[in-house]
Amino acid sequence: MPSLQKKLLDEESLAESVPQAHSRKPGWKAMPYILGNDTIERLATFGMQANFVVYLMKVYNMDQVLSANILNAWLAVSNITPLIGAFIADAYLGKFLTITLASFASLVGMAIVMLTAWVPKFHPAPCSIQQQQFGECTGQTNFQMGVLMFGLFWLSIGTGGIRPCSVPFAVDQFDLTTAEGRHGSSSFYTLYYTTQTLIMLINQTLLVYIQDSVSWTLGFALPTVFILISIILLFAGTKVYAYVKPEGSNFSSMFEVLVAAQHKRHFHVPAAEDTEGAFYDPPLHDDSETKLPLTNEFRCLNKAAIVEENELNNDGSSKDPWRLCSVQQIEELKCLLKIMPIFITSIIVNIPIGQQAIFGVSQALKMDRNLGHNFEIHAGSVNVIMMLSIGVFLPIYDQIIAPALEKITKQEGGLTTLQRIGLGHAFGVLSMVVSGLVEIKRRELAISKGASDGVAPMSVMWLAPQFMLLACCHVFGTVGHTEFFNKEFPDGMKSIGNSLLCLNVSAASNLSSFIVNIVHSYTRKLGQPDWLDGDINKGRLEYFYFFIAALGVLNMCYFIFCSRRYHYKITRLL
Repeated sequence: MPSLQKKLLDEESLAESVPQAHSRKPGWKAMPYILGNDTIERLATFGMQANFVVYLMKVYNMDQVLSANILNAWLAVSNITPLIGAFIADAYLGKFLTITLASFASLVGMAIVMLTAWVPKFHPAPCSIQQQQFGECTGQTNFQMGVLMFGLFWLSIGTGGIRPCSVPFAVDQFDLTTAEGRHGSSSFYTLYYTTQTLIMLINQTLLVYIQDSVSWTLGFALPTVFILISIILLFAGTKVYAYVKPEGSNFSSMFEVLVAAQHKRHFHVPAAEDTEGAFYDPPLHDDSETKLPLTNEFRCLNKAAIVEENELNNDGSSKDPWRLCSVQQIEELKCLLKIMPIFITSIIVNIPIGQQAIFGVSQALKMDRNLGHNFEIHAGSVNVIMMLSIGVFLPIYDQIIAPALEKITKQEGGLTTLQRIGLGHAFGVLSMVVSGLVEIKRRELAISKGASDGVAPMSVMWLAPQFMLLACCHVFGTVGHTEFFNKEFPDGMKSIGNSLLCLNVSAASNLSSFIVNIVHSYTRKLGQPDWLDGDINKGRLEYFYFFIAALGVLNMCYFIFCSRRYHYKITRLL
């Protein structure tokens, strides 16, 4: 083995002799361009989604079921394409080029949707109230539906490239090897979700008003202009950005590890601390990446890096990547395997958010929505309570609570990312419990003292606590997951990690629908009005809330089990 050890030692000496000149990261200097691009792009796409069902019903003369199905199908595709976009960005194009191409795709898609409202040939003839009553409205032609679907297709492509890359591209601008860089990236997550909340408020108020009361053409033309502005902002910062080059497909690299480990399955694996000269651990090509040291987790995979005689070329590289893999490749696969249990728990913690958006409105419809003598809250606007709370809580946590906790815990940021996520789980459960308690009181008043229309003499503001708790679930859970995935995924897979957030939303939505259907069909067979009866005064919505709370408790216990065994990614700077 002397020649083998000499090769490995030469590689290590070469790595130590190379100057460690990490490129200077721009940090907050790049944020006005990246955050501005992402914020304005979301203002455009979310602005269209907020009222799209109404558009399909009023302009395309669709019924409610078909309109909802089209919207759900579009959103489902838009939550899957980020996985594809993330893979392409990390493996081939890089984040900046992917965002650029996706932004132009969104511009094309939004322009086409605008044309469907502007050009008479692209939508059915208007339908009068009398025609609606007799079912005589003109239907959509195949050509008109084709144009609409073509526009939504391009919007889904745009979403697939922008969503998974914008946050990782922003994090790339911070030097995470310094305390200042880590604090900057943590503050970015807070700012990112604060702006997203403001966007949702604008979309559900101003843009919806323009679309409903002024013009659908203008309501879609504004988002088109917004996307154009976002592209200009993105290009304005090209000389400021730090760029991370794509390193090829990480998935093929992971398969190589599995094959190599299987091939050497009978080898003895020494402990990670006793590995000098035993494992293939060459220096990385990109000096801006962080090198992952060998760990004892999933030790069977370490066999893939055990060096045998004649497995190295003269330059120290591996002759066959399917027989000998680097320590870096092995540790990247371990990162992915460790994160998956945490990702599974993140699906269920999002269920309360989706349920409140539906059943919170149902509660509001049967409550006193008057504020004063002249103002009445629209039932669908109760979700604004949660958005306003997020917009208030996020800066308070980042600027006041986190620094105070940091002094107590001596932990950078006050809490670890998993501790923040755990608090998100707890607030999600509490929101469901409070929702159930409020519903018990509301239903009792509606039955005993309610008006003929079933409205309880109870102010709609009693719903505020459950929405504020849900806002805390967002502040700790959603932001915590975003930070966790971006920190714990390998450098070459951060876009894929961020795309899990979109997959998370899609999975939570589908699971929510499944739970609702099961509860609806099962409780109906018990001889009583089912829990989710159309008339919530007859149903038992509080039982459903408590059921979701119980599911959340079980999920939180599983999360605690996983998080206590989780070891954060260890890095060492090249």
